Amino acid sequence: MRTKILDGAERLLRTGKADFSMRDLAAEAGVSFATPFNRFGSKLAIMRALSARRIDAMIDRYGKEAPGGDVPSDLPTRVALAIDIAVDTMLAEPKVNRAVMGAIGSPPAGQDGAAVRVLDHSKKLWEKAVGAEASPTDPDLPWRLAFAFRGVLSFWTAGELADDALRPAAHAMAGALAPGGRPGAP
Repeated sequence: MRTKILDGAERLLRTGKADFSMRDLAAEAGVSFATPFNRFGSKLAIMRALSARRIDAMIDRYGKEAPGGDVPSDLPTRVALAIDIAVDTMLAEPKVNRAVMGAIGSPPAGQDGAAVRVLDHSKKLWEKAVGAEASPTDPDLPWRLAFAFRGVLSFWTAGELADDALRPAAHAMAGALAPGGRPGAP
């Protein structure tokens, strides 16, 4: 049922209806009006679930493209792979992803309790990219990469960074943070 509701929300977002009502969502998903509330509690929770869906897709793809022994041996290459996967995911459906980022980036007053869980979830991709290599010397690198990538995404979400500038900006950000990286501007 959760999947049906999330799929319905994505369909509405694809048509440009970022301000959809829960009634619109229930109709699109083919469920009763109360079902989205019962399953998620709020529209913000639905948007956070859509964000989690994207992060899970990034983590899954990283695992498939860099499985076990095929993980690139150097940190900058692993981080670059994670960035490319994250950017590809966001640019696959920019209209949907901008709406999701906009909603979770500015929650209504009193509805920001789950925000830390989004950060924790996002950090998992960067932990995979960093691996054990940087942990002893720089245990906070995954956090910094998560914060910085979210910052780049916020400018993209606001329309201040064009789609074709997202990847170079993300790589420049990571290059400035990761040991052995190559800082630069997009």
